[in-house]
Amino acid sequence: MDVLSDVLKAVRLTGAIFFDVDVEAKAPWVAATPAAQKIAGSVMPEAEHVIMFHALTAGDCWAELEDGSKPPLHLEAGDIIVLPMGDAHVFCSAPGMRAPPDLGLYYRPKDRPLPFVIGQGRGGGDRTRFVCGYLGCDARPFNPVLAALPQILHARTIDGTGYLTQLIRLAVDETATRRSGGETVLSKVAELMFVEVVRRYIDTLPADALSWLAGLRDPHVSAALHLMHARPAESWTLERLAEEVGQSRSAFAEHFMRFVHDSPMQYLTRWRMQLATRLLERPGTGLAQVAADVGYESEAAFNRTFKKYVGVPPGAWRRGHARAH
Repeated sequence: MDVLSDVLKAVRLTGAIFFDVDVEAKAPWVAATPAAQKIAGSVMPEAEHVIMFHALTAGDCWAELEDGSKPPLHLEAGDIIVLPMGDAHVFCSAPGMRAPPDLGLYYRPKDRPLPFVIGQGRGGGDRTRFVCGYLGCDARPFNPVLAALPQILHARTIDGTGYLTQLIRLAVDETATRRSGGETVLSKVAELMFVEVVRRYIDTLPADALSWLAGLRDPHVSAALHLMHARPAESWTLERLAEEVGQSRSAFAEHFMRFVHDSPMQYLTRWRMQLATRLLERPGTGLAQVAADVGYESEAAFNRTFKKYVGVPPGAWRRGHARAH
């Protein structure tokens, strides 16, 4: 069981590349992107949470959060940035520049395929080109990946990510030729890019990092996560998990909490509830079957736990999801 892949599948990670932006302008220039929450309903209305990403395919520029809360990043061709929380941000020829975003650009067209090709030319200056897109996923009831990521991820060409940028470029070129299946290719490339950037982020975490993602490379935490994800319906106890990973009960509980910021049994419950929300989407699956599939012998116990962690009873959640779709 690959724990990272299991989580990304359960939270329904889906991608799309929306913009192929070609800036050929003399400095100063700035291109602004609004916060994801302002445009999510137009670009990915089916997604609960929207992640933004950009891959620079030519030239260089600066990127920074609109609120200036993080240091500016200098990007070169082949670099990728990901904004997991969808913060408003800008690309610019020099740090500190700001401009209002054009909200009219952000919609999913019905009369033409993605991506939009946007040219910005003013006087034949240096050329900067980047592709931009979104990844949709569930944030509730439980998405440990999202909670463990920083506001902005920067994968540099020097770190070996250049082939991903080339792949994105090829996908955009293919869509421009109107070949069948182009948007599907873009979706899969976006997902691949995100996974690779996250994996490289894990690889570069300092040895003393404490998070769910850092726990994936810790032998005891990763072993416990593997067991819970591989067999979520099993009657796990703290004692059994500790024995399986080769630690004492108290040492394991403390060690797991340091990385995951949750107790092993709380984590298991949250993960079961995430799985339950997916099972509830299946037509004809009764609540008793869903309860059993996530480790509850009693439907009443499952209902109480689901309401506690998700906020509504499973039946109400199912009805609400059906109306939304």
